[in-house]
Amino acid sequence: MAEEKKKQKQINIELDEKTAEGIYSNLAIINHSVSEFVVDFISLMPGAPKAKVKSRIILTPQHAKKLLKALNDNVSRFEAAHGTIQDYEQPAIPLNFGPTGEA
Repeated sequence: MAEEKKKQKQINIELDEKTAEGIYSNLAIINHSVSEFVVDFISLMPGAPKAKVKSRIILTPQHAKKLLKALNDNVSRFEAAHGTIQDYEQPAIPLNFGPTGEA
């Protein structure tokens, strides 16, 4: 019976080759409304006058909080295994983020 419950809780997740390659991002911009969080992942290259949003993820507030917890847990485990991740000061980047709107 316990094994049957375990099977019911499993989710098959598929990952195609293109998605598995991932998208490089070194900047994330987060906005929110009452009903959702919008996270835009951007690849900003040094000296380039323009950057494009490479991926946008839209989350419910509940899932945003779960993501925050999962990231925090993973960073803690990473630092326990590899040492503290050094943060560094970066000059402010003036952003012109296209037309404004609400999601």
